[in-house]
Amino acid sequence: MGVTVAEGRAPRAALFDLDGTLIDSEPRSTETWRRLFAAHDLPFDQSTANRFMGRRGPDVLAETPDLFPHTSWDALMAELAEIGRAPDLPPVRHLSRSVVFLRQLHARGVAIGLVTSAGRQWAEFALADLGVREMFAGLVTAADVSRGKPDPQGYLAGADLLGHPPERTVVFEDTPAGVQAGGHAGMRVVAVTTTHPRAALERADLVVDHLTQVDWPRLRPLAPRD
Repeated sequence: MGVTVAEGRAPRAALFDLDGTLIDSEPRSTETWRRLFAAHDLPFDQSTANRFMGRRGPDVLAETPDLFPHTSWDALMAELAEIGRAPDLPPVRHLSRSVVFLRQLHARGVAIGLVTSAGRQWAEFALADLGVREMFAGLVTAADVSRGKPDPQGYLAGADLLGHPPERTVVFEDTPAGVQAGGHAGMRVVAVTTTHPRAALERADLVVDHLTQVDWPRLRPLAPRD
């Protein structure tokens, strides 16, 4: 089920999440966090992994200050960077249908931006690796906001960068935190089921398995082909 696009509210801009929306890096990220927790003799399961998906690490840890009580975030970042160099981590996979959809929007002249909980270095690398960096008019990364998803600050900053109001901007996400952030920003949200089941993404205006199923600018599922 899609949203009804009222006359005068047709979307003009698109803000994409990165991890889980344009690339599938969650298996690698989850394994990296698992190894960090193991190094500190802490239990780690899928529910713990889900808490970090789509969110900045410091925001999650701030909610549980007793998790790493004697280790600074800078120290944890250094450990994560070292773990991230391990050659046996799961690979990062391009989400090819998301890239096809992104190119379709760019060809239509849609203003495109990125709002990610990841760092700028990773975002720049990932977009360049996808071959789409030049399509993005602006990037909002972890260090550019004081409050991460599900707070709407990042998406509001992204819309401002693109020069379009929230009601003309559509968010593309894969996590509950990201869906909430886009909704709180007053934007329509399309969620893709890369990392979470449909039930977890029910706050989105439209949920699809692949972004090429989105009918732009109507924001409804494309009719299946015969």
